[in-house]
Amino acid sequence: MSIVPSLHTPHPRDCIRIVFGALAVMCHLALPGCAPDAVPVKPIDSGASAAPGGPFPAPDDHPAVHGPLGPATSFSEAQLFEPCAWLDGGPEDEDQHNLVVPYSGYLLMPWAPEDGAGGLSLFDVSDPCSPTKHGEGFTEDIRETHSLGFVHLGGDHPHAGDYTVTNGVLGVVFWDVSDPTAPEAIHYMRLPDVFYPDSYARVVLSTFWQYPWLYVAAADNGVFVVDASNPYEPSLVGEYRFDPVLRAGGVWALGNYLVVGSAEQTKTAILDITVPYEPQPVPGGIFEHLDDDGHAVESYHANVTGNWIFQARKENGGGFLLYDWTNPMSVDYVGQHKTPDGNSGYVFYDEGFVFVGESEMGRVFDMTDPTNISVVGTAVIQGDIDTVTPFGNVAIFSSDDLAIPGQASGVIPWSADPDTTGPAVLRIEPANGATDVPTSTRIGISFNEMVEPVSVFAGSVRVSTREGTPVAGWHSVQEGIVSFTPAAPLPTGTEIRVVVPGGGVMDANGNRTASDFEATFTTLGG
Repeated sequence: MSIVPSLHTPHPRDCIRIVFGALAVMCHLALPGCAPDAVPVKPIDSGASAAPGGPFPAPDDHPAVHGPLGPATSFSEAQLFEPCAWLDGGPEDEDQHNLVVPYSGYLLMPWAPEDGAGGLSLFDVSDPCSPTKHGEGFTEDIRETHSLGFVHLGGDHPHAGDYTVTNGVLGVVFWDVSDPTAPEAIHYMRLPDVFYPDSYARVVLSTFWQYPWLYVAAADNGVFVVDASNPYEPSLVGEYRFDPVLRAGGVWALGNYLVVGSAEQTKTAILDITVPYEPQPVPGGIFEHLDDDGHAVESYHANVTGNWIFQARKENGGGFLLYDWTNPMSVDYVGQHKTPDGNSGYVFYDEGFVFVGESEMGRVFDMTDPTNISVVGTAVIQGDIDTVTPFGNVAIFSSDDLAIPGQASGVIPWSADPDTTGPAVLRIEPANGATDVPTSTRIGISFNEMVEPVSVFAGSVRVSTREGTPVAGWHSVQEGIVSFTPAAPLPTGTEIRVVVPGGGVMDANGNRTASDFEATFTTLGG
């Protein structure tokens, strides 16, 4: 999709002209003054190829991953929660690390200090205690990064390739990761009112890429919306500022909802992004983090998985708070697990377990029964351990300050046996059976663990009409959330079918979905 600005036409968000690739259907938004010279771009992601028995590719017929996938090593009880290897960035690495994610069979690690200059490194961790670096890229413009979203643009797209985005010193940085041996920073986008030095007040703290829309959590600036349909020429198309200020620290888009977690504050907001470039408040969607005693608790950062919103406790003990946002207009407190000696940073969920960096240590919690949460184990590396990221049966414990040189990210086994369970769907938006869904909807699917971005494509996440006609559009992936954006407004009064077939979407270890998931919703009108 291409959105072309003109001094003589409406804002680009009001004029979108799209050609449906192989379906050869052109869709115009019925708006006066739409530019006749808008550049058509063919969406190749859905219905681009056929498979026996249907219009979609086979669920495992995605591009090949480059790396050998995740950890395949078993560990003894004595080896658990002890560092067995270290991950280091390039020669410029100042040993300030944060999250890691799976990408194309490798572990991808961003590395950069708060004030900027760093890169992306990719590692083979199939033998996790002997990791091998396979790729690296550097830019002066990246800063400390807490999120990574991915999109694949197919061969007929004018900018065909694979892309991700990181935080930038004064905005965001887009990267071409088509060649995992040489990730390349391709565009540094500065954003208004973003400046450093200040670790929290006016910087970009995280992003969420629901292609083509990039949502940017910019602390006291609120949320910026970027049209990133062309990663080489993104443009700012919207913003949302909270009054009173909510310091936007994390953003997670799921369908037509945007969860905005605060940084070092006591509230979280849920916004309506039915119109993606004009976020609006959800009635009742701002809630305060209250613990078991009813006390307001500051959260350092949050995370969203399925119906749960996790809040990492920043004060008066560590651990996390848990909320149920099944109804975005009435978020329910589920409970907490408080650690008296902790001071939590970032929180992740993986197949029933919760991973929290608690400053002086990192912990893994068993949440297979949310009413009876317990500590599985604790590990320590030198420095400020803000982040513990699950990666199969190991976790990456990362320090963003005061680490031993070359030891800012430790590979630490937490479970004896390699992961053999594939990802499972926890939630879909729009919800199964929903009616009167706006035709502008995007579809969000939340899994119970991070998924391998390369495995998400038209064959593994299928969107069609009830009659089986594929809906053209784009898939994007961020951690455990898969987004699908239709290339044009959906037809009115139509039942839309979403299928995640078994044997398709993979996790970091290459385990695929075990069974079919299906949901339907019906669009407004008709």
